[in-house]
Amino acid sequence: MKKNIAVLPGDGIGPEIIAQAVAVLDAVAERYGHQFTYEYAQIGACAIDSCGDPYPQKTHETCMNCDAILFGSIGDPKYDNDPSAKVRPEQGLLRMRKNLGLYANIRPVKPYDSLLDASPLKNGRVAGSDFIVVRELTGGIYFGEPRGRNEAGDKAFDSCVYSKEEIERVSHVAFRYALRRRRKVTLVDKANVLATSRLWRETVKEVHTTYKDVELDFMFVDNAAMKMVSNPKDFDVILTENMFGDILSDVSGVINGSIGLLPSASFGKDRSLFEPIHGSYPQAAGKDKANPIATILSAAMMLEDAFGLSEEASAVRQACSKAIAEGVCTEDIIPGSMYGTKAVGQYIVDIIRS
Repeated sequence: MKKNIAVLPGDGIGPEIIAQAVAVLDAVAERYGHQFTYEYAQIGACAIDSCGDPYPQKTHETCMNCDAILFGSIGDPKYDNDPSAKVRPEQGLLRMRKNLGLYANIRPVKPYDSLLDASPLKNGRVAGSDFIVVRELTGGIYFGEPRGRNEAGDKAFDSCVYSKEEIERVSHVAFRYALRRRRKVTLVDKANVLATSRLWRETVKEVHTTYKDVELDFMFVDNAAMKMVSNPKDFDVILTENMFGDILSDVSGVINGSIGLLPSASFGKDRSLFEPIHGSYPQAAGKDKANPIATILSAAMMLEDAFGLSEEASAVRQACSKAIAEGVCTEDIIPGSMYGTKAVGQYIVDIIRS
């Protein structure tokens, strides 16, 4: 198989973790007789520094001309700490999602038995958890208009906007995943307060009539956050809107013991993008201490979901599991670990090659 992959390392630790994921993909290609070629492009703060645009047209063209996209991270403190900045790295991420039509984000959460002690939660609450968060990605308050500040600058406003069509298409994704799993979807919203959440409930109920073999229940987002850390085993497929999904999927990092272990995939009609759920972690950039496993697992999702290579994806996941079981982990998993980003990546590569 020949596939062309757009690679967007991004900011902070992005280049380091992406390098390890690419090395793993090369090992997979070598072992299974595939050919992966890579086209690199800029996004985020590095793109602003280079050309003043966080998502340049050249990057968009690269993404459109490839079979799948592997993305690292985005963000830089010099923009985070400047509230007056009119151009920000995150604008590039949002524009990429919108322009590529990436409307459904999939974030699996399944803790490793060997890392149960790494979670701040009790083992009995974490063990056996296995759920995914299906997050709508191109609507809601991150994209709604109008937005801005008044002329005096002492008030700001953001609009949360959803259409029925946006809700329907991501709901079908959630129900289809549920059919492959334990057949339960939990819609997380704030329907007691928000008009958009009430539209979500109405629409998801309508879509549910097509999937009568799937159980559907509802939960307010504040209760869902509490339930996620008190009884995560109760969830199978969580369906939710953009901002709630952004927050809840990061909360789920405490179940695995580290946000550095959580991969994700974003699907659109014609394109798919794969990325770790964590941020750019600028404090660790260039120090060989960032955990590459979430990015490597994102590459595994790409192999399976974008290219249909289930055996290859399984080999990558098994290699990651072996590395974790044998303690070949970065310091976010094992404090004081002797293994850095490159060493963990190389260990996984060696397992795949063997």
